Amino acid sequence: MRILIADDDDSCRLLLKDILAPYGECALAENSSQALDLFRNAYNEEAPFELVCLDIMMPDLDGKEALSQMRGIEKKLKVSPNDRSIIFMITALNSMQTVVSSFEGGGCNAYLTKPITKRSLLEKIKKYGLID
Repeated sequence: MRILIADDDDSCRLLLKDILAPYGECALAENSSQALDLFRNAYNEEAPFELVCLDIMMPDLDGKEALSQMRGIEKKLKVSPNDRSIIFMITALNSMQTVVSSFEGGGCNAYLTKPITKRSLLEKIKKYGLID
C-alpha cells in the first residue's frame, strides 16, 4: 500500500509513519503544497496513494482545501469512485462543523482526532479494507 502522510507537526507525522510503515510505503509532507505535489506526481507515475492522512490545520493551505484539490485531481483524471484514495482527515479540534464540512462535499472518508492511537488508526484502515 502507498501512504501519504501530511501534517505540519513533526511528532504526529513520525507517529503516523511508525504506525503505518509496516503496512506500506510512506511518503511524508510537511505542508499541503508538498502533499498536493506528491499526490499529483503519484498519479503521473501511475502509482497513486491508496491512503492519505491529511491534517486539517496546516500553515500554507488548510487540509480541507487540500482535500478539495486532491479530489479535483482525481475527477480531472476520471478516477472511478472505487479507485479514489481513501482520505482520513486529522484534527486537533473536535469541532463537529469542521468534521461535517470535510465529509459533506469535501470527500474525506473518515476523520481522526489527535492524539491518534495505533488502535483507532488501524481500525479505520481495516474498515476500508486496506489491511486485514
